[in-house]
Amino acid sequence: GRIIQSRSEDSILREIEDVRDKVQGFTGTISDLGGPTANMYRLGCRTPEIEAACRKPSCVYPGICSNLTTDHNPLISIYKKGREIKGIKKILISSGLRYDLANQSPEYVKELVQHHVGGYLKIAPEHTEAGPLTKMMKPMIGNYDKFKQLFEKYSAEAGKKQFLIPYFIAAHPGTSDEDMMNLAIWLKKNSFRADQVQTFYPSTMASATAMYHTGINTLKGVHRDMGEGGRGEKVDVVRGEKRRRLHKAFLRYHDPKNWPLLRDALKAMGRADLIGNGKHHLIPTYQPMAGSCGGQKNEKFLTIPSMVMEKKQPKPGQTLTQHTGLPPRQGTAGKKPSYRPSGKR
Repeated sequence: GRIIQSRSEDSILREIEDVRDKVQGFTGTISDLGGPTANMYRLGCRTPEIEAACRKPSCVYPGICSNLTTDHNPLISIYKKGREIKGIKKILISSGLRYDLANQSPEYVKELVQHHVGGYLKIAPEHTEAGPLTKMMKPMIGNYDKFKQLFEKYSAEAGKKQFLIPYFIAAHPGTSDEDMMNLAIWLKKNSFRADQVQTFYPSTMASATAMYHTGINTLKGVHRDMGEGGRGEKVDVVRGEKRRRLHKAFLRYHDPKNWPLLRDALKAMGRADLIGNGKHHLIPTYQPMAGSCGGQKNEKFLTIPSMVMEKKQPKPGQTLTQHTGLPPRQGTAGKKPSYRPSGKR
């Protein structure tokens, strides 16, 4: 929903103290503070009257509503007071960040990056193209670029090597083959290589599922005259195993197993110029020998989960697209999950 229910500052700080005092084996680290709404604490409509009359489905799409308060100072206060509690070594924010809202408060981004990121921060641009992003009611990729600049700036000021791990999705309603090709080009340009890939699957109680089954953009309204020349907007729905495999292959453009499928698709799309052996090409003209990793000499591949587990810290360019997150860290098998107090109920 649109309304964020926020607990009081004292309630959250008392829970941190309870975790410290009552959780057996607590090491001093709060693994995540805020839950799925990491930076929407106490954000809401400016007045109850406007909120009661509003019929917009989202306060942050297609842009941040002028009536939405975006003051992050109450959250900054919790961060500062939380890490000053005796026995608390570190409070981490690992996911759930709405980066278009964070961009409204560079002071918050600085506080977050310099004190509450444990090496990597997971965020979800989901895509780079307007087709699928408008169906997800997500901000355009320019918001990610702006946040990335702030993230890298404040990480450098703190003398820390920290990385963003973006999530992307394939085959979402509204995604064309060209959209996935452009996403693959963006990934290649930014040196990202997806490890685990999430392909859209219709689930209950989701507007995307309604689009998947009807082929209609339900965000634009559903009308009787939805045919040619009628009202409403048709949505490109990705169906069939071959096309879903193609969209997934674009996300994993670096995997040699996908190259034959991608070559055929790029030729059919009139983009054979992306096939070649130069750095500006998306995929090579050759197919590696059996048993070969398919990469050029000294090229680093980050596509095997066990390789990620062996790393002490994430590498630049590593990206995962499963919303279950990263593989477990080494040495944590069998341990109880860390406690993560939520900023809402």
